[in-house]
Amino acid sequence: MNRAPGSSHSFIAGRLRRQRGVAVVTALLLTTLAITIVASLFWQQQVQVRSIENQRLQLQKKWVLRGALDWVRLILREDATHSTADWLGEPWAVNLEETRLDQYVENGRSGSDETDATLSGHVIDAQSRFNLTNLATNGQVSPRETKVFAKLLSNLKIETGLADTAASSIAMSQAKVAAVGGSSASGVAGPANPASTPDQTKTSSADAIPEVQFLRFAQLDDLLSVAGFTPVMVQKLRDYVTVLPRATPINVNTTTAEVLSARVEGLSTTDAAAMISSRDRAHYLNLADLRQRFPDKLNSITDSDMSTTTNYFIVNGKVKLNRSLLDSNALIERAGVTTRILWIKEN
Repeated sequence: MNRAPGSSHSFIAGRLRRQRGVAVVTALLLTTLAITIVASLFWQQQVQVRSIENQRLQLQKKWVLRGALDWVRLILREDATHSTADWLGEPWAVNLEETRLDQYVENGRSGSDETDATLSGHVIDAQSRFNLTNLATNGQVSPRETKVFAKLLSNLKIETGLADTAASSIAMSQAKVAAVGGSSASGVAGPANPASTPDQTKTSSADAIPEVQFLRFAQLDDLLSVAGFTPVMVQKLRDYVTVLPRATPINVNTTTAEVLSARVEGLSTTDAAAMISSRDRAHYLNLADLRQRFPDKLNSITDSDMSTTTNYFIVNGKVKLNRSLLDSNALIERAGVTTRILWIKEN
């Protein structure tokens, strides 16, 4: 059956319209896909640029911080050559308020762009705080130092029984002087046993089970591994307690009343505050000067308990470059006019 000429023309026109609609939809889909791919490429490129920029800023912050630490070391060396006592009126104790560093730090921006590069920080006498390392020596708990720590906990309204727990944990983390084969590691001969033969002694030493060696305490937060201590307690102790590589005396020129009262047996916090008030008027030149001002308060104090000089300093520094911030602590050891950085920790 033959179609009429008019109907054939309408059929062809309708088919062409449908084909044009499919072409338009296809073109729109292809355009959308192309835009998505290009946008994804631009996004990946932006992420890579931002990542590179962050790495550059991080490296610049570390270099600024290292320069600041070298500056502090220089101040401490100069202080050692001109002063025989460390006190809070010296240059190292002056806080560095937020200082702009735009003219010193090249951050990749043009001269017309505003930048934000600042440095701030302060130095703390680490020996103004009670040193947890004092609680034990060669794996043996010090009852005297444990008593001092217990009194400090009492001054801070913390359970005093935790002092014994902390001392035991620190002792377990230290190397012990153990007897081997009938003699001690220090070379002192042990008691002879005539009933044992050399072979039996050798077998006994070989079969001995070594004690577990715990990780050595390195920072105050390690107290959280000791049963009974909580984050709230550790935060409360942060301004009064520290951990140093070796046993140290307290610097009476920089310590607090709570620590001073704990350090001196029988000394109340009121008497400790009076000593601090006296040093604020004129710092103590040495222990003889301290004893002269308070002759009836320091009968039990020795040079290993208290001092007017310091060998360890904590440096708190903040470096800000635009949106990036680096907050860190460092421990500096000073021996004579020589200084060295023992560790740097980012907060």
